[in-house]
Amino acid sequence: MEPEWLDELDVNDPRAIRSRRDLRRVNAWMLQARIMAACLQHYPGGSPPITIVELGCGDGTFMLQIAKRLAKRWRGTRVILVDRQNLVSAQTRCDFATLGWTVEIVTADVFAFLEAARSVSADIVCANLFLHHFTASELRTLLQGSARLADFFAACEPRRGSLALTGSHLLWAIGCNDVSRHDAVASVRAGFAGAEISTAWPNHEEWELREEARGLFTHCFVARRKSVENRDAL
Repeated sequence: MEPEWLDELDVNDPRAIRSRRDLRRVNAWMLQARIMAACLQHYPGGSPPITIVELGCGDGTFMLQIAKRLAKRWRGTRVILVDRQNLVSAQTRCDFATLGWTVEIVTADVFAFLEAARSVSADIVCANLFLHHFTASELRTLLQGSARLADFFAACEPRRGSLALTGSHLLWAIGCNDVSRHDAVASVRAGFAGAEISTAWPNHEEWELREEARGLFTHCFVARRKSVENRDAL
């Protein structure tokens, strides 16, 4: 792991603002919204989720892209967007409302949020390009908190490997600034491969875990509590 520059810049720094725009472009380039939407469709049961929590939501536009893909099937869903900074614009809130989804913004440290949250108070917890920011110890704590909060968890992360590393060095070709180019390389180096997230997940016997590569650059992890599957089968 190495520090990512965007995390250290002031939220109103022009380079940070530009880098957040770049991140939206990178998400599109990596097909992250499509991949995450496919992961979330493994949510068990016939009823749509009532509450989705996104950890490290940024400006909320990634989850908005997910909502656009799922809103026809998942009507009236409430999404809780958690981040240390409130970067969600009024327009993004309005776009969620147009889809029939309600939004709650929580400005908090993710560990403080998870510690304070009631057990099984959400249906889904998800994270996009977020888990790789943490040490092994912090990751275990975050996953334990997520497993306590919901019966379903999904994450899409950078895949650690030569192809993804090569791609991260080419972000100049789509106009990304120096912050984005640095952070992309750092993200891949801190990314995941194999079953590394599964290894950090708590209480394996209680969960069905799925971890695999998706697309060219993405590493996905999905956890479903077995008791929920058994209950839905009754």
